[in-house]
Amino acid sequence: MKLDRLMGILTILLQKDRVTAPYLAEKFEVNRRTIGRDIDALCQAGIPIVTYQGSGGGISIVEGFKLDKQVLTTGELSAIIAALKGIGSVSEQSQIERTLNKLGANADAVVSLQEPIAINLASHYQGSLTSKIETIKHAILDNQIIEFDYFYDKGESHRRLEPYVVVFQWTSWYVFGYCLKRMDWRMFKLNRLWNLSVSDEHFSMRDIPPEKRDFNNHLTDDSKMAALFHESTKYLLIEAYGLDCYQETDEGLYFEVGYTNQNHMISWLLSFGDKVKVLEPAHIADEIKSIAGNILASYQ
Repeated sequence: MKLDRLMGILTILLQKDRVTAPYLAEKFEVNRRTIGRDIDALCQAGIPIVTYQGSGGGISIVEGFKLDKQVLTTGELSAIIAALKGIGSVSEQSQIERTLNKLGANADAVVSLQEPIAINLASHYQGSLTSKIETIKHAILDNQIIEFDYFYDKGESHRRLEPYVVVFQWTSWYVFGYCLKRMDWRMFKLNRLWNLSVSDEHFSMRDIPPEKRDFNNHLTDDSKMAALFHESTKYLLIEAYGLDCYQETDEGLYFEVGYTNQNHMISWLLSFGDKVKVLEPAHIADEIKSIAGNILASYQ
């Protein structure tokens, strides 16, 4: 990609006093004419690049700029590398590696590729997740409708979607777009989305209503749950909801939270075994008692 190449060229020029066009052409596997256009683009962006002709000539950035006005600081480059490594956990690895190599061209790189922040955005289904993200990304760029089978608490449904963006939020990957079955904007979790295909049918971009642009609105917390947790579960509550998410009482840790999906909430509560007692709502407490009774019966 041109942007990757421009960033790589800029990084090399910040590291080296002078380089030649043939060196850059070989480094980025393009011809010298392309490098010339890239240098012009950097100049138009305000980077003071000078070229020297003849023996010992080459390309360099004005000395004062290197010392005083670097476009990308060490911290900024470090953040870019961390982000690239994170997206690399769910993208085509070869592309990310090429970009990283361009950012850290040699042992004297502006920043070390041994970035101390590790971001892994993958999951147990990394292989299929990577494939889904790449497929949906290309469909978005080409304005093509996608089709898939979706599994959720009400069963299974076949959907046709005009995809707009792939979103990482709430610790999971989603695709956001216009659902042609519901005729409305929807978010679909990728791990529940299977048999994905790209249709030959193209779509025209729609204006996204402002209230739909806030992805948090797609998961509301209208229902409330209150429970008492055993003291030993404190670290798990903090892990899930942060400090001060509970109140310490004589009977245990009083915890109250909003939820969207009842089945998910019940599954989460059951993961605590006998270390939690639901206070409200009553129908969740009754459902957990029923499940506990079924579990007991299956062992008798």
